[in-house]
Amino acid sequence: MMPRAILLLLTALLLAPGSSTQAKGPFDYPSVEAEATLPGEGPLRRYDGLTQRWPVIREQWSQRVAQDQGAIVFLGDSITQGWGTDFKGHFSGMKLANRGIGGDTTRGMLIRLKDDVLSLNPTAVVLLLGTNDIEIGLPPEIIERNFTQILAQLKAHNPDMPIVLCRMFPSSAEKKRPRTTIDAVNALYDARVKADPQITVVDTWTLFADPAGDADPRWFKDLLHLNPAGYDRWAAALHPIFATLGYLDTDADDFQPEPGFISLFNGHDLTGWGYRPTPPRKQPKKPNPNAPVFVQITEPTPWDGQTQTADGRYRAINGRLVVTTPAEGRRIQQIWTQREFPGDFILRLEFRATPNADSGVFLRQPQLQCRDFPLAGPYTDLQHYKAQDWNQLEVTVKDNVATATCNGELLTDDLVLPETGPIGLEGDRGQMEYRRIRLKPLQE
Repeated sequence: MMPRAILLLLTALLLAPGSSTQAKGPFDYPSVEAEATLPGEGPLRRYDGLTQRWPVIREQWSQRVAQDQGAIVFLGDSITQGWGTDFKGHFSGMKLANRGIGGDTTRGMLIRLKDDVLSLNPTAVVLLLGTNDIEIGLPPEIIERNFTQILAQLKAHNPDMPIVLCRMFPSSAEKKRPRTTIDAVNALYDARVKADPQITVVDTWTLFADPAGDADPRWFKDLLHLNPAGYDRWAAALHPIFATLGYLDTDADDFQPEPGFISLFNGHDLTGWGYRPTPPRKQPKKPNPNAPVFVQITEPTPWDGQTQTADGRYRAINGRLVVTTPAEGRRIQQIWTQREFPGDFILRLEFRATPNADSGVFLRQPQLQCRDFPLAGPYTDLQHYKAQDWNQLEVTVKDNVATATCNGELLTDDLVLPETGPIGLEGDRGQMEYRRIRLKPLQE
């Protein structure tokens, strides 16, 4: 008779993760043999924490399919799982479902996509994926192909469902996630989604990178996983996107201009604003596919009574004039007041930028840079700037010279302007929102 100790050992080996003789439930981690028949490319990770966590958490999710119908689903690995089920108190009023599993790869997410995500008929999906693929040595091209399959299934399930793609966070070479590889994967992601209006890209790489391009220790507990301040920072980055999609900030703005100020934006539609003809641009001899798109306007186009421009780039949403994230990555375009403003005046407005967003305010003709200043510059040392929150811009024009401040801090005091002209707003990269745009003429 076989000794009991040996019998127990053999039983444990037979039931070990990946064993071909192990009884498999619908949510168990795929065996080595089964892996070859599943979609996607690259080996699945195999360590106890992942293979044991996978069936338990997926079984729990399967009991919530009816409850989580129509949720906004976060799909990812341990960084996403770290939100917890309550998303640390962020995004109040939104119906959310966390479908992150620590240790997962793009192939793992692809394999479980139907049961864990599509079965919920999500209202939107937020993606952060790929860092674990790098750790196990998968080349960027394989990671991108798995990502492409995930996108294809999401789009086939619902071609109108918003998809928010968070660029892969920085990490470090000591975590087997060097910057060069992360940059390569992010570049492939960017190229894959370029010109796709269903997908909004959030520059979370720049948001969390230090000057060398590795994980900034201020936001990470171990150069891979976020600390509490990091999750606050990620939440702030997503908030403006969720507001534009209609999930947050849904109340109308009841702000009234101060005495003597006239409102340039009514908060409801684009009355008083329009496109102006742009000067012809010289076409390069060798087109660069990565060059920004410069929008060419041939005829004046007023947008009176319209809630958005025909191309959807500028939208009036609950008191905010939103310059949406360009699907092309960069799309340089301006909208102008139909009215011109000669003489001296004070211009006040508030703006909110997504990470690394680049925009601008035009004063008659010259541009005042209005950006996510700490990440996009040029005013990187502002002490009172509030990242991904509302900031006040004030411009005083006196004798055709503009002085501008952001939250009371000086930006410039020597911007020379022409005698007259309109006020304009620009979009370049990222999303920028403007509100409470008002102007006070200064009498002699």
